[in-house]
Amino acid sequence: MKKIVIVINGSGGAGKDTLCEMADKHYKTMNVSSIDPIKKIAKENGWNGDKSEKSRKFLADLKNLFVEFNDLPLKYLLDEYAIFQQSDDEIMFVHIREPKEIAKFKAEIGENCYTLLIRGREGARTEWNNESDDAVENYDYDFYYKNCKPLEEAEEDFISFMKEMLKKIG
Repeated sequence: MKKIVIVINGSGGAGKDTLCEMADKHYKTMNVSSIDPIKKIAKENGWNGDKSEKSRKFLADLKNLFVEFNDLPLKYLLDEYAIFQQSDDEIMFVHIREPKEIAKFKAEIGENCYTLLIRGREGARTEWNNESDDAVENYDYDFYYKNCKPLEEAEEDFISFMKEMLKKIG
């Protein structure tokens, strides 16, 4: 299998991390997020790791400041991509919220980089009152997955979806 990068996105609580963990049972995967270096800085300066609306906005705003200042999130992802290229991992899941940042990352990576939007259950929260979380639908993704199965059925369904997606990718 050739190395594939999948930019994965979805509203908070859509199940992205759970699905990536399920995929890791079937494929050799690497899972990173553009917010990782921002979370590290935030933790070093008092953020306690919670995912409240206030915290999500804080992290989104802080990330935007670093994007404008020195493009730290993109630099971090490109460093992680270099590690992925040298590893025996087959799939790199890259979590990026903002459509502009997705496009920028895809332009840097080039081929073998695809986008996937995870949509959560009906009635799941989709607005978090911050620009990053609220704009996830504003991109034309390569693939869409509706995460609506009960947890005990989700893995089989998502892996079946992954197999079909990888077949289409070639």
